[in-house]
Amino acid sequence: MLKDAHNRIINYIRLAVTDRCNLRCTYCMPEQMQFLQRKALLTNEEILALLQPLAAAGIDKLRITGGEPFLRKDLMPLLAALKAFIPEISITTNGVLTQPYIPQLKALGIRKINLSLDTLQRDRFMEITRRDQFSAVMQTLDSLLVHDMQVKLNVVVMGGVNTDELKAFADLTRQAPISVRFIEEMPFNGQGHSFSGNQWHYLRILDALQEDFIIEKLPNAPQATSINYQIRGYQGQIGVIPAYSRTFCGTCNRLRITPTGGIKTCLYGGDVLNVRDLLRSGASSAFILNEIQTALSNRAADGFEAERQNQHWDSMSVIGG
Repeated sequence: MLKDAHNRIINYIRLAVTDRCNLRCTYCMPEQMQFLQRKALLTNEEILALLQPLAAAGIDKLRITGGEPFLRKDLMPLLAALKAFIPEISITTNGVLTQPYIPQLKALGIRKINLSLDTLQRDRFMEITRRDQFSAVMQTLDSLLVHDMQVKLNVVVMGGVNTDELKAFADLTRQAPISVRFIEEMPFNGQGHSFSGNQWHYLRILDALQEDFIIEKLPNAPQATSINYQIRGYQGQIGVIPAYSRTFCGTCNRLRITPTGGIKTCLYGGDVLNVRDLLRSGASSAFILNEIQTALSNRAADGFEAERQNQHWDSMSVIGG
């Protein structure tokens, strides 16, 4: 088993398969983005060569992220190969291209989908994402529910932008078995240190929801990043993710891999290792695993310590959502 410096077992990897995205969300990336060349990305063969020994070392949960993962043309063959040795695979997507793949995902046994959606208004969607793709995303949401997928809506809460929609999002859980998760805004927008701070923290979000609903606390799942609730009488759930407050760092079981093979032991930290370069230099699986364990042995205690050690914030599309 992989363990970090604080004796936390690592069994979960978030793998970004591309930095490219067909949206330009203001909180995630600059309007003008210089994307990586394909040769800079991990190939499917390299991903499999990396993930198989990691699975043998205890990794049993994998989340595929981007950028937008469905922009990667060879994604479905990769998912099929990964499913052969990793039992739980989930995907985070913006939903623009996702709908045609839903039956294939279900057939592979991949049913946990996180859909990023920050507004229920078409005009506002255009303002946030700089693209007119609201209808495509809503069609994907409808199709996910029709196919009985396990859907989580990721809503980044931004002051002066979408806080007037908290009630509308929560109301989605009335008759649909979905989880709406309100996420604190983070500084990873590709604008360096221009982030204005966390005005809408998770406690303020909860206070706003309690003005309209009677919410009941649900038990915390192990290593969960969200604090979950249910509105009395509703089918689905709501949750808040203290992504900037970082209240969940003490139980973190995650390791991040960027599209270029960078290893991040914390979202708020820099790359501590590049496994793509090791793979292309002919390093053995045992050597790479040892390097990853060494990096984990120097892992920061929490996101605040990692932030103090990191002097630069990339956009979320480069880090991996």
